[in-house]
Amino acid sequence: MTEKIDPEKMQKEFMEALKRLAAEERPSRMPETDKGQDESEEKRRQKRETVLRFDLKPKDVKKYLDRYVIRQEEAKRVLSIAVCDHYNHIRMCARDKNCKNYTKQNVVMLGPTGVGKTYLIRCLADLIGVPFVKADATKFSETGYVGGDVEDLVRDLVYKADGDIALAQYGMIYLDEIDKIAAGLNMQNRDVSGTGVQRGLLKIMEETEVSLRNPQDIQSQFQAILEFQQKGTLTKPVINTRHILFIVSGVFDQLPALIERRLKSSHVGFSAVPLRETDTADLLRKVQTEDFVKYGLEPEFIGRLPVRTVCDPLSEEDLYLILKGSEESILKQYTASFESYGIKIHYEDQSLWEMAKLASAEKTGARGLLTICERIFRGLKYELPSSSVKEFTLTAQMVTDPQKALEVLVEQDRQQQRVEIIDAIRRFEENFFTKSGIRIEFDQAGLGAVVSKVLDEGHFVNEFLERLLSNYVYGLGLIQKKSPHEKFILTDEVVKGPNTVLDQWIKETYEA
Repeated sequence: MTEKIDPEKMQKEFMEALKRLAAEERPSRMPETDKGQDESEEKRRQKRETVLRFDLKPKDVKKYLDRYVIRQEEAKRVLSIAVCDHYNHIRMCARDKNCKNYTKQNVVMLGPTGVGKTYLIRCLADLIGVPFVKADATKFSETGYVGGDVEDLVRDLVYKADGDIALAQYGMIYLDEIDKIAAGLNMQNRDVSGTGVQRGLLKIMEETEVSLRNPQDIQSQFQAILEFQQKGTLTKPVINTRHILFIVSGVFDQLPALIERRLKSSHVGFSAVPLRETDTADLLRKVQTEDFVKYGLEPEFIGRLPVRTVCDPLSEEDLYLILKGSEESILKQYTASFESYGIKIHYEDQSLWEMAKLASAEKTGARGLLTICERIFRGLKYELPSSSVKEFTLTAQMVTDPQKALEVLVEQDRQQQRVEIIDAIRRFEENFFTKSGIRIEFDQAGLGAVVSKVLDEGHFVNEFLERLLSNYVYGLGLIQKKSPHEKFILTDEVVKGPNTVLDQWIKETYEA
């Protein structure tokens, strides 16, 4: 017999299942007290007011960037001007709600990887006090994101702003590898769906309202259903993108060839002046909108990026200056790592040059410095915290052959420990005489055996010797009564089998 279906019961069970699932999806959070809510809202208000009081000048911004980013003078100037224009406009709009006639200073940055593009934008966001979101354009094309799904970038700003929509509306979105979504030139590995991604970005790059509820996000839909079930109405929280600054960047590896072709075509004929040889960065500085369009970017898309700047490749000298002078040099990270173990590092200037040389050969910009540092310090970070080394100097030789340098340091440490262990053994011998009136002395073989045991097995000298010779005060006392000795010589055989040797000595004494 078929059981009769109860629609009301089914709906109730369905809603309970939705509640359980929504609770599982939702991150756990302790309820705030009224005081906690007031403090949180006060902090949010202060952050918003800091942005709305923005009054820095381009030179002030560049001076700040100089502390963290080496070289890239052009990019720092261009970004400083763009940021000042953008946030001064926001400040004026806060006073006059009807402010108009402003084209947003969205930026496109061109240049090789590892030259500091992301770092520049992050530093700017920190200086101004706005949330910052960074993503790769390839993420959207590779996973089939088109149209509304790029709006997740905007939603992420709200997350970074701890839910403060008002603050998120002043944030920065940085989209890297934008050249990878170009669809032109019939190039290999070009994703033709990149055109859809470009179109999806168009509306959010100017002014639109983005729903904070992603229609493709299960959790958002569950929350919407629960809200409607409980309240009978459905709110639609949105964030406006009018004041969100967009910065995109890419290597654009084949763009210089397009620019060069255009320039050469404008110099044909008998009066043509041959183009002088120029590097990639110089060619990129001559880029025009038509070059971007030929590369595969939509005219409407590149038109929403009026500010353009080029980042130069980093030279060996630049990498040296990053190590030596940047306020957040990677060396500070490694220095802090060793200091946490009580080890201090000194750096020879020549070692920094050698590191810069090796990093330059990696062809990955400043990222090469991390690769080289990890190669140099990995073994040191493993061995030295368990040694007695409290400081060392990084030399050029250590940079070029870190394994040999580590072996030398470890051996020097062992030699020093040997000296200290032998001193401790001699003090133990004196204390043994003071307590028992019997003089003992380890010979060279005995000293070596004790040193090896202490070093290899991690013993403390006194504790090891106390255990080793625990029966010797009594045993040697018996021997002294029968046959007085000026001193007892302890060999490596004593270290190997202390009680066996002692028993033999006692037996020989009483059988004599």
